[in-house]
Amino acid sequence: MADVIPFDQRDGSLWFDGKLVPWKEAQIHVLTHGLHYASAVFEGERMYSGRIYKLQEHTERLFESARILGIKIPYTVDEISKACIAACEVQGTADAYVRPVVWRGSEMMAVSAQQTKTHVAIATWSWPSYFDPETKMKGIRLDISDWKRPAPDTAPTAAKAAGLYMICTMSKHAAESKGYTDALMLDYRGYVAEATGANIVFVKDGVLHTPTPDCFLDGITRRSVEGLARIRQIPVVERHIKPDEMADFSECFLAGTAAEVTPVSEIGPYRFTPGDISRALMHDYAAEVRREKSLVTL
Repeated sequence: MADVIPFDQRDGSLWFDGKLVPWKEAQIHVLTHGLHYASAVFEGERMYSGRIYKLQEHTERLFESARILGIKIPYTVDEISKACIAACEVQGTADAYVRPVVWRGSEMMAVSAQQTKTHVAIATWSWPSYFDPETKMKGIRLDISDWKRPAPDTAPTAAKAAGLYMICTMSKHAAESKGYTDALMLDYRGYVAEATGANIVFVKDGVLHTPTPDCFLDGITRRSVEGLARIRQIPVVERHIKPDEMADFSECFLAGTAAEVTPVSEIGPYRFTPGDISRALMHDYAAEVRREKSLVTL
């Protein structure tokens, strides 16, 4: 495995509390509220060929996540969107991952945090646009996690909040230790929910079936893919899906900012054959984010 440069040791600059600062100097105190009490929200965005895909939607969701957690972002939506672009420009990246994060500071170290300052940072790093459809079409393998997505009255499930990812990390680590790439998570009722960092979509008889996002994020990428499917006149059904229904689906893929559209070949005891619909939507999404025209036909 190639050496990975630690994220606190990278070169360049990032946007931090209203200005660009040297990357290695963007530091916070160990007694920061966001670190101890998970009072933090974030976004994951991708820049393709110099354009951040769905930037407005991502920034608006960042503000909504903060609102849900009772955090007031001291900037406007437009200011944060412009800051995301500035963070990319200063790093000289045209194909990149973009990470805005909002957190409560170190003024108070208790559950109560009314007097803490809200901080905002935006970092971006190179993420080359790599699209190898044949490799992707082999599909990835998912384990089924023991952890479940919480009910909306037990956690702020509509927010992209840092604390909600604790069980995702645990689930992914457990899956990787068994040789899987990722894990499927069920929800508190036992329905199929999502993978650890992406939504999941199934195919049956030419129709897309995807879980109703009532206790996890309604992903921006998933919505984009659903729109692309409708352009192809592929029906889309959002509904509660029982685990044993996976035996009847022919195709499966993940949809997310990092995953993009990634076919799945296996989830626990269930098997899928990545096919024409997965391939078409994978190509359509790649063309969409690059403002190209897809030439794949069904």
